[in-house]
Amino acid sequence: MCFKRAEEMKIYDIMTAMNKNVIKLRYEDKDIYLIKTAHVSKNSVEDVKETIEEIGPDAICIELDEDRYGRIKKKKEWTEMDIKTVIKDGKVGFLLVNMILASFQRRVAMKLGSNTGGEMIEGMKQAEERSIPLILADRDINTTFKRIWYNLGFTEKCKLLATIIYSIFDDEEITEEDLANLKSSDMLDAAMNDIAKSFPNVKRILVDERDMYLAYKIRSAKGQKVVAIVGAAHADGIASHISEDIDIEALCDLTKRKSVLGTIIKWGIPLALVAIVIYSFIANRDVGIDQVITWILFCGIGSALGSIIALAHPLTILVSFIVAPFTAINPLLAAGWFAGLTEISVRKPKVRDFEGLAEDTSTLKGFFKNRVTRVLLVVVSCNIFCSIGSIIGGIDVVRSFLGLL
Repeated sequence: MCFKRAEEMKIYDIMTAMNKNVIKLRYEDKDIYLIKTAHVSKNSVEDVKETIEEIGPDAICIELDEDRYGRIKKKKEWTEMDIKTVIKDGKVGFLLVNMILASFQRRVAMKLGSNTGGEMIEGMKQAEERSIPLILADRDINTTFKRIWYNLGFTEKCKLLATIIYSIFDDEEITEEDLANLKSSDMLDAAMNDIAKSFPNVKRILVDERDMYLAYKIRSAKGQKVVAIVGAAHADGIASHISEDIDIEALCDLTKRKSVLGTIIKWGIPLALVAIVIYSFIANRDVGIDQVITWILFCGIGSALGSIIALAHPLTILVSFIVAPFTAINPLLAAGWFAGLTEISVRKPKVRDFEGLAEDTSTLKGFFKNRVTRVLLVVVSCNIFCSIGSIIGGIDVVRSFLGLL
């Protein structure tokens, strides 16, 4: 059983905080100390060190998952990333969003003269020096992104993609006022704050669900005194959920939201367009030929335009144009996949591209200069503009079909 029934749990009031950045909770026979941090603040590192030294905990929890922990502790290099696998597995969007958020953190950290995640590193150091358990309390970031995507409707997905793309091209400088506000808040949630206001589902999954997940993992840590290092935006939510009935399996469920309407749109429209073209050929061969040409041109030009915008290689642009008319009527394929794989083949990323990701993703110019991120942009941009082209082409095919009736 992965969770306890609410009636079997004792409810405790939040105890008086040790200071404004530490909340003390009581769960069963356990004292839990939540240290509220900002992921780019030097002060947060000191808060972590001083609190742990004062409390002498039996376990330390940090707001990291296995992957992010590995990149810090084991110093995993970006050179380990297989871009071809990322494209084939359909994870380009998730990776690109992750890079954008990480880039935002780095930009602010540079302004503050600090390192991102310094408080988490301090927690790791303290756990190692004291030979006590270190608990990775956060949900896997890919699970979070996938749950966001799976729980959004078509319109919400389009709006979210537009917001993310805008953030790539937005080179607005971070003001001193922004920096002052960010010193006392969680950076990941600060980066997503504006999006969360427009997308309640994003906020629910990105923040609220993770509050519950973190609460479950923290209260499950062994020992009577537990210190948890978490982003400031999560602290109150964790405190409110610490004694609640939490279904941890449901929070990690990756079952896609199924919709009859969605299935009809996904398969019905392409099949209907094929049927329309076949009927048009039978009724009037010239009209059928015009429909095929229209479809090829709109899909192909749209896809090629997406590749051009991402500054793809000429061969990639050509491949984008050729494959688009076929992938647009097959829900299992995407023009961007072929474009991305072609871009990798003709402009294979070098070691310095992987090693320079941290610096290059801090600027718009760097996103296009780096061969790794440019491949990701090619895939996303090609897919988006191919979809736009297929919509326009599909409308024109239907228009000419109606003219035959």
